Parts: sequence; structure tokens; C-alpha cells
Amino acid sequence: MDEPSIVLTGFMGTGKSAVGRAVAGALGRPFVDMDAVLEERLGTTIARYFAAAGEEAFRRAEAELVSELAGRRGLVIATGGGALVPDESRRLMLQSATVILLTCGLAQLQERLAGSTHRPLLGEDPGEAIRRLLERRRAAYDAIPLRLDTSHLSIEEAAEHALRLAQAAPSAPCQVLALPARAGGYGVAIGEGLLARAGALLRAAGVGEQAVVISEPRVRTLHGAALAAALGQAGIRARWLAAPSGEAAKTNSALQALYEALFECGADRHTTVIALGGGALSDAAGFAAATWMRGLPWVTVPTTLLAQVDAGLGGKVAIDHPRGKNLIGAFHPPRLVLVDPALLGTLPAEELRAGLAEVVKHGLIADPALFAHLEAHGPQPLEQVVAQAVRVKVDVVAEDPEEHGRRAVLNLGHTVGHALERTTGFSWRHGDAVSVGMVVATRLAVRLGICEPDLLCRLVALLERLGLPAQAPPLPPEALWEAMAADKKRRGGVPSFVLPVRLGEVVIRSGVDKEDFCAAWKEAIENA
Repeated sequence: MDEPSIVLTGFMGTGKSAVGRAVAGALGRPFVDMDAVLEERLGTTIARYFAAAGEEAFRRAEAELVSELAGRRGLVIATGGGALVPDESRRLMLQSATVILLTCGLAQLQERLAGSTHRPLLGEDPGEAIRRLLERRRAAYDAIPLRLDTSHLSIEEAAEHALRLAQAAPSAPCQVLALPARAGGYGVAIGEGLLARAGALLRAAGVGEQAVVISEPRVRTLHGAALAAALGQAGIRARWLAAPSGEAAKTNSALQALYEALFECGADRHTTVIALGGGALSDAAGFAAATWMRGLPWVTVPTTLLAQVDAGLGGKVAIDHPRGKNLIGAFHPPRLVLVDPALLGTLPAEELRAGLAEVVKHGLIADPALFAHLEAHGPQPLEQVVAQAVRVKVDVVAEDPEEHGRRAVLNLGHTVGHALERTTGFSWRHGDAVSVGMVVATRLAVRLGICEPDLLCRLVALLERLGLPAQAPPLPPEALWEAMAADKKRRGGVPSFVLPVRLGEVVIRSGVDKEDFCAAWKEAIENA
């Protein structure tokens, strides 16, 4: 077999050996577990060899095996966690094979490695050892362009995503954060320059030869040619349909126009809908895909920051009703979400700024490190910030795909934000409205005694640093309360609020008194 080998590397506990065996079985290729080969050659276990000869001697033997395997083709290879940390070993494998770094969240790693007795580098404090080793190897791992997160995947699911990534083999760096089958089984591919490889990535995700791209005119002008070329290279024939910009795409009349266009171009169940645009566009295109002929496969290529970190992923699709936002909707997971941060370079500054509200939200609800990074460095480097924010969404959706419980935390700032949008006739950008909504929710939490005032001060300071509004407009709170009564997040006819407790922790609270909300809203008007 003359095809390049597939090499799975990464930290201990990410599933290299188990996933490697599954990949090799699927491809009918020989499987090589480097640790098993080394133990056979050394005549003892790795743990005992470490104790007797030391880590340096083991790394020499490991490097020799890397050099030997780099010259072979047609294999599936699982390396040890440190095998490709040395520059020369990593260079040899990257030049000769398709190398995929398997990653995993820290909490999942600690759970998987709990009680492990055969890993000499973990020592007496495995948690601290894991953090220390990950930091030491960070630069080496970051130098591997293709990455697959296995945090929420079974062995079989991880093998399937690894095969897709190896098949597409994008030349641009690509990180895949994948959802388990119960949450749709799709991957979120993140990397600058991925639009040029969209066709290969879509093919690997099971997209056939026929597609319909739904986009808005300005976005098509900016990115349509690049996407069309990528699809053509992969043999995907695409028809293009136009949708209005912003919330106008989510009206019933706009939806009916999409249905008519889908009929006219002969879209059937073998046609994949590709949504190219912002959050409102992906909502509308995804809902059309969910409902035309009882469901067409679809892919989303988000072109705004808000869509890349939130609205374009998760599988929730909807249009608006005159009485409220997103009241007509469905859960319809896409085949793939392709996040190319390079597309954000064409965004107007105000749109990029507004999208940062969702990034702040993700830090506030579940990632204190992301929140602290924004405080210290702002949204740079953008690709890293996008990836961190996406991870928060993926983690929450994987746990609660259809919003029966925890997923509702993603609505922080949205109960008030949606009401503000509706009350002002959608003259407020969604991100700006969510920014104000987070401030009001935090003021309400402080007022109810469940949140320390210091967090409110940090939140307001961060939003102002990012150019986001922290002051509510001078609207009567009663009007907002009435608008919230029609929100789909209400419970038992009353609004439901997501309220911060501390950085990285929020609670869902219904039954909030109207007087408390009105007081919090007035404070947000008076105290910028």
C-alpha cells in the first residue's frame, strides 16, 4: 500500500491506541502501537524501563522507532504521548504521514486517567502532573496542524471523525471539535484558510454531488467565488439562492420564497443545503433545510463572529413570529460546521465588536480563563479566542443537545436581549442587545444576593473595553417585561433568567419579581 500512513498522537488518555485500532480496522491497514512495540523490544514495561534506565534512555529508543516508522507507508500508527514532542521526530512524521493530534478537555483527561497505575509520568499527584505536562508540551502539540478533540466521543465516533479528517487532509491547520451521535454526530472544523478546502471537508462529511448554497448578496460577493471554487474542485454542483440580510431572512415571507426557490431548482433529499452567512441566515437556511421534504442535510459556513462562536452551531434553527423571536423552530443538526476565522477580516468593525458579546458570555458561564484572557489581551489572537468560545458551546450542547436542562445556560443575556431587540424594532444588533442583557442579568443577580458585586464591575469594565454597551437605553422596563412574556425561554408563563453566581457558574431562575427586574433595568440605565 503506497498511501501515506495515518499517525495518531497526543496526550495520554486521548484515545490514541483504541481509536487507532478502529481506524486501522475500518481501512484494512496494519496497526502499529508504538508503546507496545517498544515494550516488546525493551523486554519490559515502559514503567519499569523508566524506573531502571530513566526517561532519557526511553526517549532515545522512542526516537529510533519514530525514524524507522516514518519511512513506511500504509500504516495506522498510535504514538506515545511524548513521541512527537522532539522537533526532529515531529518533522519526520509530518513530512511522511498524515498526523492527527488527539486532544481532550482537562476534566475528561483527569476522569479517564483516574486510578492509572502504569503511567510513570503521572506521579503521586496526577492532576498537577497532567497540567504541568500539557503546558510543557503545548508548543510541540500546537505545531501539529490537524487536531481532533475526543472529549465527548466514543471510540467508534472518534475513529469516524479521524477518518474524515484524514480523508480531507486540509492543507490549512484544522481543529475539529466533534459532537457525539446523541447531539448530531457532526464536527466543528476550525482553522484559518479552511474555506478553500470546504469541498474536501464537505465530501468527507458525507455531502454528495448536489448542493444549494443559501447566502445574502453581500456575503456572496465577498466569499462566493472562493466557496464555489472549493465545491467545484470536489465535484459538488451547487445552485445559489439569495436571502435577505439580518432578521429579514427569518420572516415567513422570506421562508416561503426559499421554499419556492428550492422547488424551482429541484432540491430533493439528496441535495445538501449550505448556509453561507451570519447567524440569522443560518437560522433561516437551517429551518428551510429542516422542513423542506421533511428534512434535507445541511452545512453551515458562518461568516460573522456571532455565528462562528454561537448561532451557527448547535443545531437550533428557527424563524421569527410577529409575537416573538425564534418562536417557530426545530432541532436539525448540520453535517458540518466550517469555521474559518479569516472570513472575519471582511466584517465591518461594528459587527465584529457585537459578536464579542457571545464570546464574553461563554467566558462568563463556563470558561474563566477565556474571560481573563479577554480582560488582559482583548480578542487576540482571534483564532484562539474563537476556538475557546466554540469549545464552551460544544461542551454544553454535547451534554444537553435539545435544551432540556444545562443548555439553557447559553441564554445568558438573551431573555432581556431578545426583548430589547423586539421592543426597538430590531434596530439593535443582537450582540449589543445581549451585552446589555448580561449586565441587567448580573445586576439582577447582585440584587437577589446570589452574585458578588465584584463580578458586575469586572463585566462592565470588560464590555466597555471591547466597545460593547454596558448601559441600557432609556426605555420603560414595563415594555421590556411585556416583551419577555412572549419569549420562548419563559417557564409557566413567566420569564426565565440565567443569572451569574460567580465567574464560570450561572443558575437558571424563574419566578423573578417584576419589581426586581424593573429595578435592575433602571440601574442599568443610570449606572454605566
